[in-house]
Amino acid sequence: MVRVMSLRIGRRAALRAALSILAAAALASGSFAAAAAAAASDPAPARVYDPWLWQATVGQRPAGPASVVFFTSNTRYFESTGVLVGRDGAYRLIPLQVGEDHGLLSPDGRHYVRPHRGVLVDLTTGAEDRTHRPGIRALAWSPDGRTLLGTRDNDDAVITYGPDNQQLNDPAKPDDLLVVDPYDGAERVLAAGTFASHTTGAWSPDGSLVVVAGPTDPAVERQRLTVTDAARGGVRWQRDLDERHLLAGRGAWSPDGARIALLAFDGCAGPACTLEEAAARSWRLEFLDAATGQPLGTSVPVDGWATELVGWRNGEAVLNRLSRETTFEDRHASLVAVAAGGREQVLVTGPPGVSGFDVPADLLADAVFAGSAPRPSPWAAPWWLYPVVALPALLLAVLLARALLRRRERRASPG
Repeated sequence: MVRVMSLRIGRRAALRAALSILAAAALASGSFAAAAAAAASDPAPARVYDPWLWQATVGQRPAGPASVVFFTSNTRYFESTGVLVGRDGAYRLIPLQVGEDHGLLSPDGRHYVRPHRGVLVDLTTGAEDRTHRPGIRALAWSPDGRTLLGTRDNDDAVITYGPDNQQLNDPAKPDDLLVVDPYDGAERVLAAGTFASHTTGAWSPDGSLVVVAGPTDPAVERQRLTVTDAARGGVRWQRDLDERHLLAGRGAWSPDGARIALLAFDGCAGPACTLEEAAARSWRLEFLDAATGQPLGTSVPVDGWATELVGWRNGEAVLNRLSRETTFEDRHASLVAVAAGGREQVLVTGPPGVSGFDVPADLLADAVFAGSAPRPSPWAAPWWLYPVVALPALLLAVLLARALLRRRERRASPG
């Protein structure tokens, strides 16, 4: 009788230990984590953090529409990885293949397009679907989020030679500028003149025009700027830029439709510049009349290393900017709104190693970027990790219960 009671006590102890472990994991990963995330009511964090090494991916545990997407190699993949911060503060990873470029976040933050792969990621479900042809690099989402401006590389992969070792083909061919529906795969070539490649593109606010920039000769870095009709094609105007001027980015067209922004710099120009010389450049924003291509207004100085104009906020240009450290691991990125005269408002900052931020257009225009920002939850791991972590603790609880049972049996034996 004593032995039966001891056996029951041991089993109950093991069961209680196992249930306690599982309940703690469920509480931490479920309602408690959700409450902690919900406490951070601001959907646009003013600071982001490195994710945990075991952070779940978007496909493993979808977190809904994004408030911010940034890219860093400080993840378990040890190479550039997308990191999504959901509107409830949840962190999720967007793993990239080796050599894959950074993708683009849709204006409503619900989709992420993978360049060159033809894949659209639904951030609310985690589903990845090949919705359009691979080989297209997305340059910019249209303002309504229905189409993409993209470019397709037409170069030959291999140079062929004849019997006398003469080259038979020219592998460098002009690229195509495309308007692509990322949901059903429909695409059409947009007539915008001849470009060796397209580096940057932007839509007008009403979606009727696009501006694109890129070199016309693969051996020359200087770019040509062209404005064309988004529906029918046909060049409205074009302008050749010098080597110290670039189309500012996918958000280069001002919200009133009157200006197109350029990034200009003073300092070393050309491929022979060292990293130190490139980091020492002084940057500014300049503007062209969107109707004529002629210079318009005064320039706006930009501190730091400006990399791209991603959008607008209250009439102010919002840029991705890097600090001037030459070591990538020490370099800081920030998202800043720049007003006339160079006055800045820092919207988002991140830890060293972050290479840029993408914020949905609806939040960029209206959201308040709060000083308090949620940190990534250590409990937001892939679901399969919980039993893996709990199993050793469960086995330890069983062994402990068996040891207690044997000790009670020895004490209860007549000997």
